[in-house]
Amino acid sequence: MASPRLETYCCPNRDAATQLVMNFQPEVFCGVCIGSASVSLLLTILQLLPKKGQSPRKMPKASSSSTILLLISICDILGGLGMIFRSSVWLGFPRFIANISVVNGTDVWPSAFCVGSAMWIQLLYSAGFWWLFCYAVDSYLVVRRSAGLSTIVLYHMMTWGLAVMLCVEGIALLYYPSLSSCENGLEHAIPHYITTYAPLLLVLVVNPILFRRTVSAVASLLKGRQGIYTENERRLGTEIQIRFFKIMLVFVICWSSNIINESLLFYLEMQPDINEMPLKNIRSAALITWIIMGVLNPMQGFLFTLAFYGWTGWRVDLKWRKREIPWESMSSSTVDENVYPSPVNYQSNIHDSKKIPTTDSQQTDEAISMLSEGNTSGDDRLTRSSPIYQGW
Repeated sequence: MASPRLETYCCPNRDAATQLVMNFQPEVFCGVCIGSASVSLLLTILQLLPKKGQSPRKMPKASSSSTILLLISICDILGGLGMIFRSSVWLGFPRFIANISVVNGTDVWPSAFCVGSAMWIQLLYSAGFWWLFCYAVDSYLVVRRSAGLSTIVLYHMMTWGLAVMLCVEGIALLYYPSLSSCENGLEHAIPHYITTYAPLLLVLVVNPILFRRTVSAVASLLKGRQGIYTENERRLGTEIQIRFFKIMLVFVICWSSNIINESLLFYLEMQPDINEMPLKNIRSAALITWIIMGVLNPMQGFLFTLAFYGWTGWRVDLKWRKREIPWESMSSSTVDENVYPSPVNYQSNIHDSKKIPTTDSQQTDEAISMLSEGNTSGDDRLTRSSPIYQGW
């Protein structure tokens, strides 16, 4: 689970609110984190692996959007591995954990493990937030015909640069002037919490706006392609809108508990004594949301693959070979046996028999094809290779 309380716990003079949640059934909480992260990790990898029963066909090179989706999944996988490692050490070496941030202690390894593992988790999930923001930006620019594969380099620079900068800045302010003297007041903690939740709040606020504008731009683009808005085009626009909705729904489900929990803990920090009876319900709510965070945060990786690609099936093809992604529709019997819900290709849904020779029409086709990668059609299920083959 990703929370700034993980770094705050590394301080010997940690606040009472952090002490409350971190000392609440640590064995149960770590077990929940390991279980949730392990399930999400296995299912995410299963989703990305190539599957059997798919015939290849040549297609254009992958777009930056498909690369961003894969990078989001990679960040979730690495963040989940950090949760599993931290929780496993917490459960397996209780004496080692007991020495974390002991005042005047000479063993620096417990504190180094505490800070290092917490930074790893925060960095990977923050990078995932920035990649999700870049995906919203890229989707809008693709429709506006202002983006391409070259922009992926800019996205890398922005994502990793901002993630590292905010993580290091927050940690430096939290542990200034040293690890043993952090958290002497809210002035140390607030900057760290801001740098942690800034990318999360950015996605919650800005991504819906960008997605809504993208959907509107898609409708205008489809209408301008031939001057009409057919049923197939209307259905494709609806599917893209549903896809964006699924992405935001997963994000809200997985991270709303963090915002609620942090608000409750911040309120408790401002009280002179958090153990007072009038605050019992607040404490209980904070502990409940803390456990919920341990379940939902790691599950983001798997849930995002469902939103991106749909369920890709169990039949893993372990023969590693570079294959192209097929787009032809299969017969109903083949779909029942071999096909999983798959992305929609614009060109196979709209006027297959008509060829538009103009450059603008071709650019429109490419833009919508890139935007609709990973989308699922309820009526036209197409065969497609694993997402891991999208340009990798």
